[in-house]
Amino acid sequence: MSSFVTNVFETGKYTTQLQMVGSGSYTQYVPPPRSLLIATPIEGGEFPLLLFLHAYLLYNSFYSQLIQHVASHGFIVIAPQLYIVTGPDIYDDIYSVAAITSWLSEGLNKFLPPNITPNFNKLALGGHSRGGKTSFAIALRKLNITIDLKFSAILGIDPVDGLGEGIQTSPPILTYVPHSFDFDMPTLVIGSSLGDVRKNLLFPPCAPKGINHEDFFSECEKPSWYFLAKDYGHFDMLDDYTPGFRGKLTYCLCKNGESRKPMRTFVGGVMVAFLKAYLYGDNVDLLAIREGKVRVPIAIKSDDFI
Repeated sequence: MSSFVTNVFETGKYTTQLQMVGSGSYTQYVPPPRSLLIATPIEGGEFPLLLFLHAYLLYNSFYSQLIQHVASHGFIVIAPQLYIVTGPDIYDDIYSVAAITSWLSEGLNKFLPPNITPNFNKLALGGHSRGGKTSFAIALRKLNITIDLKFSAILGIDPVDGLGEGIQTSPPILTYVPHSFDFDMPTLVIGSSLGDVRKNLLFPPCAPKGINHEDFFSECEKPSWYFLAKDYGHFDMLDDYTPGFRGKLTYCLCKNGESRKPMRTFVGGVMVAFLKAYLYGDNVDLLAIREGKVRVPIAIKSDDFI
């Protein structure tokens, strides 16, 4: 284990590349089951992977700055477009993630720079909002599906288990029994303190109490890490510019902080520290954040770990 603290909240040492890979037919390579946005280092080496799932009705491209930050610290980040329009349940999301994960070992190498090698033995799964719920659903084996690769860690970025308190969408994740999640993987939960606050009278909170980050962390088993960002909202880790009608809605639907960059930098840095700890075996940066030994770009309302 390293004893050197790095600044995970700054851009890492690797130059990154963003690549869109469509799910249409290719004459030479097997395409992925869903379109992918891939952020990868371009300097040669072998790198762990993160499969990152978007929020409800958002585009994977809205996370381009976040996933490039993570990739710059030595990770390959794959962000699929799971759907364009879909209903409230996540069954199709789970099947899509299973298909994408099974495709990775067969097809991913064909779409990476020639000097980049993915380490399929070090694979994490995470997501934002509905994507966080889907990540936990897969870890909890909610459907009888076969996935060729094994996940090593789970990340929930402001995860949400439904439409409102007492209204879980199918399949429900939360049981409201402390430490009831029965998967043997380290977990990271990041919450937004404004996620359970209404933007206005027209819209409900984007991450309502009773189905949000607090409840997810309460049900996690050891080892699990929890960070709650003060004065920032449910969409504040997205890109500064999110084009189109859906992009505009990310500023209109949820209560927001003053700007997105601080929250995005915080979320990216904590993700990097967590992934380094459990995919690289180097927990120095994660401990430094918890112990206040590194400057954090935003105020933290609370942090906890088990």
